[in-house]
Amino acid sequence: MLDLRPDFSRFLGSDPGRLHFAAHSHHPWPDVTREAHLQAWEDAARLMDDKWETVLGPVLEEFRAHAAAHLSLPDPGTIAIAPNTHEFVKRILSCFPDGRPTRILTTDSEFHSFSRQVARLEEDGLVSVTRVPAEPFDTFEDRLLAKAAGQDLIFVSQVFFNSGFAVDIDRLLEAPEDAMIVVDGYHGFMARPTSVASLASRIFYLAGGYKYAMAGEGACFMHCPPGWGPRPRDTGWFAAFGNLTGAQSGWIGYSEDGWRFMGSTFDPSGLYRFNAVMRWLSERHMTPQIIHEHSLDLQERFLVSGARALGLDAQAHAGLPARDRRGNFLSLEMSDAGKVYGLLKSRNVVTDYRNDRLRIGFGIYQNMDDVDALVSRLGEP
Repeated sequence: MLDLRPDFSRFLGSDPGRLHFAAHSHHPWPDVTREAHLQAWEDAARLMDDKWETVLGPVLEEFRAHAAAHLSLPDPGTIAIAPNTHEFVKRILSCFPDGRPTRILTTDSEFHSFSRQVARLEEDGLVSVTRVPAEPFDTFEDRLLAKAAGQDLIFVSQVFFNSGFAVDIDRLLEAPEDAMIVVDGYHGFMARPTSVASLASRIFYLAGGYKYAMAGEGACFMHCPPGWGPRPRDTGWFAAFGNLTGAQSGWIGYSEDGWRFMGSTFDPSGLYRFNAVMRWLSERHMTPQIIHEHSLDLQERFLVSGARALGLDAQAHAGLPARDRRGNFLSLEMSDAGKVYGLLKSRNVVTDYRNDRLRIGFGIYQNMDDVDALVSRLGEP
């Protein structure tokens, strides 16, 4: 049975009695990230201003190569980076013309980086939003596509953060050809095997290092399909790289590859950590497929006995997505989710909850013994 807990010794060893079951929220970092973080500091001290030749050269090139390989992208040059996905959301929203509200098709289950921003713009009449309910899951894609005609932007998660349901993103190719399509892949990247090779010319795909890539904050990225969103209004000076001679006669020049969605100066340490994690996974022969299957096996172990300890029994399976349409966490509907979260926290178990859903995440820093320990603490008087 897979057991990589020794490779997470610093995070797990900081509180040996803690059971961390929130891989979907803040994933522990493997030990290799500490040396990588220090390397970012050493490069800054050694190179000072010249560090950007290294950061935007070999460090970024390695980052893009890793992300592109895991997504089967044909060209790593389509990838832009940012400290967080909200920066990308703002740049995407700045691509549309003035004169009328931007028509947006999305769901009722998008993360706050997007849902809060568009709700605020909606208040001022700057966007017109159609929200498709995620449930029932078995008809979701059909119901979304039925609303796709006439939309400027289609924004949907690969895996919904609140329920763990995995969308069939290949079906987004059925949307009208004039709509910009954005997939929020944060709960899919490195959690489920994902190929966007057939979608690369059509969709934006954004994700980052905070969750399943195990690299922490500040290492987000977006695949930017050629020809879509050529001149976002929300722009940083990095976006001119590759076209610095284009800013003539008042015309703001942009790069034609992923750089057009770049911002400005940022903390590069997340890129170092991300690269170290990707190298470590390669050395351990860990793929998203293996990681996902391990998570699903842990989930099933928990559902056999943990759901019973929560008083859910058969109900636990009834509200969950099918195994093949699930992310790397369980989202259990219960009226007292907050109370159960608080109880587990008092027993040094880390989970989280959203409204009436208790969310329990599973990752490669856990094994079956950890699941059994979780169930044991659930059953404590």
